Amino acid sequence: MLEPKVWQLTTGSVVAGLALAAVAVAVAGPWDSGQRKAEREWAAAQGRTGGTHHDPTAPRTPSPAPSAPDVLSVLTASDADPADLSAGLGKTLGPLLDDEALGPSRTASVVDATTGEPLYGRGANTPMTPASTIKIATMTAALSALGPAHRIATTVTATPDARTLTLVGGGDATLDRDGLRDLAEDTTRALRDRGVTKVALRYDASLYSGPRAHPIGPNDNIAPVDALMAGQGRLDKSTSGPAPRSGDPAGDAADLFAQLLREEGVRTTAAPTAVKSAKPAKPAKSAKPAKPGTDAKPGTDGKGAKDTVVARTYSQPLSALVERALTESDNDIAESLARQTALAAGRPASFEGAGQAVHAQLEKLELPLTGARFADGSGLNRKDRASAALLTALLARAADPAHPELRPVLTGLPVARFSGTLRSRYQDAAPAAGLVRAKTGTLTGVNTLAGTVVDARGRLLAFAFMAGSTPEPAGAQTALDRLSAALVR
Repeated sequence: MLEPKVWQLTTGSVVAGLALAAVAVAVAGPWDSGQRKAEREWAAAQGRTGGTHHDPTAPRTPSPAPSAPDVLSVLTASDADPADLSAGLGKTLGPLLDDEALGPSRTASVVDATTGEPLYGRGANTPMTPASTIKIATMTAALSALGPAHRIATTVTATPDARTLTLVGGGDATLDRDGLRDLAEDTTRALRDRGVTKVALRYDASLYSGPRAHPIGPNDNIAPVDALMAGQGRLDKSTSGPAPRSGDPAGDAADLFAQLLREEGVRTTAAPTAVKSAKPAKPAKSAKPAKPGTDAKPGTDGKGAKDTVVARTYSQPLSALVERALTESDNDIAESLARQTALAAGRPASFEGAGQAVHAQLEKLELPLTGARFADGSGLNRKDRASAALLTALLARAADPAHPELRPVLTGLPVARFSGTLRSRYQDAAPAAGLVRAKTGTLTGVNTLAGTVVDARGRLLAFAFMAGSTPEPAGAQTALDRLSAALVR
């Protein structure tokens, strides 16, 4: 039998080991929806070995993980008085927030993401133009309204004689050529069973209402907001970032579908024509694939007989769409998910209806919405308003164990010097690389940054820094990077 001192030593070692593991997991961050897996695969693909960079031109990368003594010191410091932490943040962040590169209007909020307790603020409740950080609100509302497992359907229906097909858009802004090809193959199989090789093709993009064009007008950053599109209406081979866009994404998607049908052996009698459904269906909390052949609402054969579904494809789960929208600051997905939130609430799927639905959904989460306005879902509209306190409250709510459905809001945040819109940021903001996760926001004269970081005490902090009337973007971005990097230390 072990002596009492041996038992004490063994027990102490186990406790210390568990504590060390807990800190390591916390620092590593969430692993939801494949975001961390993608980061590991990306890192492995770089081909660096032995911990040494043999290429002198390679970009700087994060320092090695802290040694055991450093980690243990974090454990012993994690119980520091919040008042002391707040005072320390004031001394550290104050001078950085006074940087002239941030312009005359700047606000800040830092909270303990675990408790939601405010730790630092300057004008934290002042509504500001948030630019793309408004996507944090859009994604939170969509996840709360629909759930992370929700998928968006694109459907093909046929009249009873199968001589007329309708391609029905459900609002999937990630539908691409491969997805349409799958639809064409499934549709061809269904028609072949009925001996049909020639059809009339219609398309239905009536799920959304109101103006299709964003108020900023034609812009490489966003396509007209249609319920049916392929490749986000991009006119080049890009999959993210600015690109020339089609003026008619729905019509182009229908033309592409007709081409793919012909490649499968089904001819179309004429160019696709646009139709409107009688009444769009309200999205379910969790869309489950339906079997072809079930009744659908898109239309009838003109004699009262309902069309039937012959093929259907689904988007990735909403959790993955949220991660992509945040990591790459995808405006098309953001506007789509704002409208999905409106549909779930029974509101018009328009800019106005989506803004109302997002506001109402966030109100249910008891978030500080004073002065908030959601003129769009992407942040391209300068009429959007959000406070730094709202942004940090959103992030804290996403970290709340009582709301696991919101976790993709955190896992989708870009990682400093590693992914998405932060891939080329933090060049001179060590040791933030790999440790800061944040959503960027940029318009002319507007620069914002909101995200999370684990500080030296092992505490998960949520932060938001907002600047208006900035003299030029590069200097403002560098100043914002330094502010968030200071939280690491």
